Amino acid sequence: MTLSASENLNPRSAEGGKAPRERFRVSGMDCGGCERKAVAAATRVKGVTDAEANAAAGTLDVFFEGKTPPDEAAIDQAMRGLGYEVIHDERASSAAGATPESAWWQTAKGKLVLVSGALLATAAVLHLFWPVLGDWPFVAATLVGLYPIARSAWQALRVGEVFTIESLMTIAAAGALIIGAAAESAVVVVLFAVGELLEGVASTRARRSIAALSDLAPATARRLDGEEVTEVAAETLAPGQRVLVRPGDRMPCDGRIAEGGSYLDESPVNGEAEPRYKSAGEEVFAGTINRDGALTVEVTRRSEDNTIARIIRLVEEAQAAKAPVARFIDRFARWYMPAVIALALALAVLPPLVASMAWSESVYRALALLLIACPCALVISTPAAIAAGLSSGARHGLLIKGGAVLESLGKLKVIALDKTGTLTAGAPEVTDIDAWQGTAEDDVLAFAAALERESGHPIAAAIVSQAKARSLALPAVEGGRALAGAGVSGRIGGEEVILASPGYAASIASLSDADEAHIQALEEDGKTVTVLVKAGVVVGAIALRDEPREDAREGLAALSRLGVRPVMLSGDNPRSAAAIGKLLGIEAHGGLMPEDKAARVAEWGSAGEGPVGKVGDGINDAPALAAADVGVAMGGGTDVALETADAALLRDRVAGIAELIRLSRATLANVKTNIALALGLKAIFLVTTALGITGLWIAVMADTGATVLVTINAMRLLRHRF
Repeated sequence: MTLSASENLNPRSAEGGKAPRERFRVSGMDCGGCERKAVAAATRVKGVTDAEANAAAGTLDVFFEGKTPPDEAAIDQAMRGLGYEVIHDERASSAAGATPESAWWQTAKGKLVLVSGALLATAAVLHLFWPVLGDWPFVAATLVGLYPIARSAWQALRVGEVFTIESLMTIAAAGALIIGAAAESAVVVVLFAVGELLEGVASTRARRSIAALSDLAPATARRLDGEEVTEVAAETLAPGQRVLVRPGDRMPCDGRIAEGGSYLDESPVNGEAEPRYKSAGEEVFAGTINRDGALTVEVTRRSEDNTIARIIRLVEEAQAAKAPVARFIDRFARWYMPAVIALALALAVLPPLVASMAWSESVYRALALLLIACPCALVISTPAAIAAGLSSGARHGLLIKGGAVLESLGKLKVIALDKTGTLTAGAPEVTDIDAWQGTAEDDVLAFAAALERESGHPIAAAIVSQAKARSLALPAVEGGRALAGAGVSGRIGGEEVILASPGYAASIASLSDADEAHIQALEEDGKTVTVLVKAGVVVGAIALRDEPREDAREGLAALSRLGVRPVMLSGDNPRSAAAIGKLLGIEAHGGLMPEDKAARVAEWGSAGEGPVGKVGDGINDAPALAAADVGVAMGGGTDVALETADAALLRDRVAGIAELIRLSRATLANVKTNIALALGLKAIFLVTTALGITGLWIAVMADTGATVLVTINAMRLLRHRF
């Protein structure tokens, strides 16, 4: 699926009315400084009221009034002026919208490294063999290599961005030439170019983690037109059309199986290791792998709205939503830069006036101070880690909507979980079959299934499913009918057979004290009991319960190990909630309305027990999700999981909650390490530079080294082990 250079997006009424907007795919942005320059340039374009840039995703969102979007050519020109490029149709990428990436030597930064490096080497050779030329070869190398840097600084200055790394580099290199340090000036230009290239390569690697998601869906599909199979572009598929998916093929669309059944490997979408068997009527997602059976699938969503495309959009938007620590670093950098320039100016002027230091020496130290104090490493330390953490989570079925959410997850102290569909499977299962009066257990189940096989009730489906699992032959039923609010009845083999609630059964037949005590014990375990009455005699009972998920105990234990207290909030009757709570070893509260759940969550928060997280299905638990510090939806790839709450688990696993928290804590630890690296190296070299121990080229190496170190450290999160 291709995208145009710009992509119309839905209005975002929740963000201060910034609507409508248009998204542009932009290559060349690698850091927070790049984002600020892009935003400053875009907002100067006629018709643009505001803009947001996302270097991690390579996107620029521009907001405008009315229905007429800004001139695309003007946006293109504004970006080119900064050295960036708007990606157009013929070069656009797939659903991810990620910008295509060239080999490093084909990029502008790569070319600058090659050219400036060659000029420096040439200058060194000339200086060695023809010393009569003096420093002029280095001056020439500096001027040629500095030209694109100075041009970028000028373009940034034109859009109001004064304190950029390019402007500092231009001042430092030009100043070095003026005071006669031409050789060092040339080295500084080359080292700066290398540092910018390494930063770009690291940022490209982060973007590729998003772009790789778009490669999960195949580019083509086998569309069925009657009996004819036609290979078409997957992006052309429309809802209602049917496609053939052969064994070994990737699913080209979101859809519903119309014919056939097969094991599907859903790990590319949600990280689930075990293939799942799916048959007619069940939903399938783009990018999953058909293992062993041919499937006819009806398309339910267009390619731009399929699961993979929506995941990618959410990840991109999440990366644009900065964490509080990232916003603090941005604010810090804005006053830090002018302060550093003022300090450098003082270092250049005061020593000659106060301590009779040579002007050339004081200016040299001031220039070196400017370079070492550049906040590139500090500014990129947080967004690089956040972007890597969000991408890593998305590839493992953990969707987190923004850096603020990612930061908050690691601080949770209490997790409130819904019961049905969250801690349990969401559908009842037969747990007990009792046979009395000499009736065989299989006969009790067969009679019950025969009466229920035409019903669509979840209890009926569970009974019929259990009978099928035992391969039981179901007898014919005559005169089958529903007993309003009580059960079902019909004639089997000429005898009246009724499957009903214990209360109704007791009103039409005699239950012994032992039978009543047994039924009560089953109900106290949170089970639903139906009683089978044949010819006026109670002959058996079947108990059902919505059983805990297989990983529920493990997931809750993982939360406890992390120091997070799990609590169940359920709308089911208190007895059923208590039974499941006892089974799982979790504090349980039942009989709660949606507003009651929200009140409990708010109460914990106000009592200082929080921060509080809420896990549910995203619809019935909406009030509680909104009241919580972080709301997490369990949804298996549905619209609810992708579009409701602050985070979503594509895999219906309780263990995913602990994985979210561990990922958050790992990301925050990474951020702290990055900040310590950035500030620590700055502090060391600021002192040595001010004292004249280290010079210009060491200053650039320190700044470049810090930037590369924090970026590489952040990229480690892409390999985070869940």
